[in-house]
Amino acid sequence: MSVTESSPKQQLHVLYHSHYDWLRGWLRGKLGCAHEAADVAQDTFMRIIVSRDALFGVQQQPRAYLTTTAKHLLVDRARRKLLQDAYLAELALMAESLAGHPSPEDLMMALQALNQIAVALERVPAKAREAFLLHYLDDQPQAVVAESLGVSTRMVQKYLVQALMQCRASCAALAGMAA
Repeated sequence: MSVTESSPKQQLHVLYHSHYDWLRGWLRGKLGCAHEAADVAQDTFMRIIVSRDALFGVQQQPRAYLTTTAKHLLVDRARRKLLQDAYLAELALMAESLAGHPSPEDLMMALQALNQIAVALERVPAKAREAFLLHYLDDQPQAVVAESLGVSTRMVQKYLVQALMQCRASCAALAGMAA
C-alpha cells in the first residue's frame, strides 16, 4: 500500500515522525528558544490535525506546508503578545493613576507604624490588647467587646486608654531614637 493510499492517521504519523525534528530545529533558529520551538511545532501539527483539509497538499511539499502553517502561528503569537503587552501596560498605567494607589514610601511608613503598634501592644496586658484589637481592627462596639471579654464597658474603656497610651509612648520613644 502506498503512502497516498494509507489512512489519514497513518499519513499524519509518518508526517510527524519524518518532519517534527526538522520543524522544531527550524523554529528554534527563528525563536532562539528550544521550549517555544517545541510548543510551536506541536501547535503546527495540532493545527493540521484539526483543519478540515488535513493532509491535503502536505504530500507534495510537506516542509513548505509545515513552515507556512508555523509562520501563521508565529504571526498569531506575535499579535497575541502585542495585545497582551498593551493590556498589561494599560493596567499598570491605570494602577499608577488611581488616587488610592499607595507609593512604596507610603507602604513602608504604614508597615513601620504597624510594627510600632505591635511592639506597643506586646507591653500591655492580654485583655487590654484583645480589647484594642476587637474595637479598632474588628470594628466592634465597646459593649460587644465588653461582653466578649466578660468585663464591663467601663473596663473596656480603661483597657483602650491603656493600650492607646502605650502606643503613643512607644511611637514617641521610637521617633526620638530616629531623630
